Amino acid sequence: MAKVLSAGPTYAEMRRPATLPAALRARALDARAHELDPLNLFNITWRNSEDRVRHVVLPRELTGVAANVVVLLGRDFPSGSHKVGPAYATLMEGELAGEIRPGENTIIGPSTGNFGIGTAYIAKLMGYRAIVIMPEQMSAERYDRIRRYGGELELTPGSESDVILVLERTEHFKQDPKNKVLAQFELLPNYRFHRCVTGDAALDAAAAVGDGRVAAFVSAPGSAGTIAAADEIRTRFADCAVVAVEPKECSTLYDNGRGTHRIEGIGDKMVTLIHNVLTTDYVALVHDDDCVKGLKVLEQARPLLERKLRLPAGAQAHLGGWFGISSVCNIIGAIKTAKLLHLAPGQNVVTVATDGFDRYPSVIADLERRSGPIGDSTLLKWYDGIFRGATAGEMLDVRSGVQKERLFRQKREVWSRFGYGDDYLERMKSQAFWDEEYAKIETIDRDLALRRDLVA
Repeated sequence: MAKVLSAGPTYAEMRRPATLPAALRARALDARAHELDPLNLFNITWRNSEDRVRHVVLPRELTGVAANVVVLLGRDFPSGSHKVGPAYATLMEGELAGEIRPGENTIIGPSTGNFGIGTAYIAKLMGYRAIVIMPEQMSAERYDRIRRYGGELELTPGSESDVILVLERTEHFKQDPKNKVLAQFELLPNYRFHRCVTGDAALDAAAAVGDGRVAAFVSAPGSAGTIAAADEIRTRFADCAVVAVEPKECSTLYDNGRGTHRIEGIGDKMVTLIHNVLTTDYVALVHDDDCVKGLKVLEQARPLLERKLRLPAGAQAHLGGWFGISSVCNIIGAIKTAKLLHLAPGQNVVTVATDGFDRYPSVIADLERRSGPIGDSTLLKWYDGIFRGATAGEMLDVRSGVQKERLFRQKREVWSRFGYGDDYLERMKSQAFWDEEYAKIETIDRDLALRRDLVA
């Protein structure tokens, strides 16, 4: 097995893995058959072996809108989710800065699931002990995957919407200088990864669909890393509408609401530090249980839908396994966005499937316990109500100065508690701050390429 001594890919190589040396790229692709081979670091990308972005365009018969709904597919990243990308980027930047070394430091991953899985996975491949801090009410599959990678779990009370408790527990671990926190909610490698890598993938996927443009980008913020892709999209299509989706049960961005919900990975009762709210145009609300029921429909009722929609048998088979609960949330948000903006045939709404169905059988089992027998009529009713019945209601325009200041105020209320001063928070009110942070990639990539030492 190959050993990575220094680090893995640069941002540019994650964005375009075809730029890797041909021999290294071939060995990395072969390593996909061996999940714990460190060469899988070089498979942290949205692109497949043919250098095409993994995505699907949802059938219009399914969505009920004229516009194309283009979904980037994150399931085939190493560890099963695109969240492995910012986990790697944060650890890599820490190593370059001389803050951490394998065998000397412990990696701490505050998370509600996928980032924690990514943290445990990256730590395993790069030679670190990992402790993942997350709420105690997440899916069993999340915990199992973290343990499988050798990660230790530190559970806090509550569910997805109790992330503040995770952050408070994380402060305890910061007291030991040997601990390095991969703080996804506040450290900017998360922003850099998604603006660079996910933003490029969104543009490339849309280029071959419809009019080739991105009319809207839709993302449900958890850490708010993924929505940073919008900053890259805006460099090409300045008029792209950017929509943040959150659970109706925890409508923090929408109206300062706080509450418990069932959509794992999003809706964390705060404006995260790395959320560039300057480029968020709308906030859309989606009912949490609609996402769980919608996943049940997409995963287990496709033949039934094909008959209802008069599609050939197997026409939707390619959709199987690609979506999780937050993916369905994003899809519903994309349908709502197409209706709000009255998007025409040929226009594209791009969104993201963070992970796949493999993380949610226990959640679907819980739905079945709560709902009782679920027959064909119920599944068709759910489909009609959740997908075809999605409306442009409960979508808030946050482009005004008043709304931006409200969101900045929310950010300040949370992050001043964790040591961030007014000067730093004020600088985040300028797009220049975000562009300067993004520009650091050039230096980071140069320094990483200089020190990387791959030994077969």
